[in-house]
Amino acid sequence: MSALLTTPRPTSAATGGSPRPGVARPRSLARGIGVQVVLWAYAGVAFGPLLLVLIGSFRSNADILRAPVGLPSSFDVSNYTRAWETASISTYFLNSLAVTAASVVLCVGVSALAAYALARWRFRGRALLAAFFLSGLMIPAKLGLLPVFYMFQSMNLIDSRIGLVLLYAASGVPFSVFVIMGFMRGLPGELEEAARIDGAHEGRLFVSIVLPLMRPALAVVTVFQFAPTWNDFFYPLVLLRSSEKYTIPVGLTRFFGEFAADRGTLFAGLVIALVPLAVVFALATRQIVAGLTAGMSK
Repeated sequence: MSALLTTPRPTSAATGGSPRPGVARPRSLARGIGVQVVLWAYAGVAFGPLLLVLIGSFRSNADILRAPVGLPSSFDVSNYTRAWETASISTYFLNSLAVTAASVVLCVGVSALAAYALARWRFRGRALLAAFFLSGLMIPAKLGLLPVFYMFQSMNLIDSRIGLVLLYAASGVPFSVFVIMGFMRGLPGELEEAARIDGAHEGRLFVSIVLPLMRPALAVVTVFQFAPTWNDFFYPLVLLRSSEKYTIPVGLTRFFGEFAADRGTLFAGLVIALVPLAVVFALATRQIVAGLTAGMSK
């Protein structure tokens, strides 16, 4: 009697339910393979020219002219020696390194102090001051080139690397303050309160407590300040007059004109110009990911 009253359980297909896991697995696997193929194809398109430049920097000019794409017969570093010494890449490289490093340090230092004060302190006019900093994001810096030029001329900063440092640092402050201030507002203030209770003054608190917590945000603003400053062609072209003060983007234009027929030396110069960017991105990648994913995990 009980056997007659027992009815078979309906299948998922009959009830319109979700398909069995075995059916969905091939689709998800195919989707994952498709995504991987697209990503590797994009990586090949993006890094393919860079790889060709790197390989070409170790080839002789005769080999490049005979076969533009190919592996070097022997890894010869004479192209790098010629680019560094004969083509004055060393001068341009060191100028860019000094200007970029000084502007990044100045910009990040000022922005960290300002963002900490705006995010943690309560004082009259704080909102107005924050709006003043952030208003710099709405105005392209290059639109103010003429006033900046006349101001630098009155201050004797034309053809001066110090003027470039000040200009780059000031132009990067609005974005840096915006990023660091947003990051600071998402951090709990219990550690700072505990340090104040223990008798730490604001300078000690900032150096020992706040700066380590800021490290992901500082890495983000460092990369975003370093890359455009290193690659900038416009301001050095307008504000510098002496060739011995040129940065790497402006110096490469002269370099291309002098060594247009020597492809191996050209490739070596391009690789030298790309090395600092690659190093900075490699060192800051972990901190950048930590800054972008902060607060996503409980």
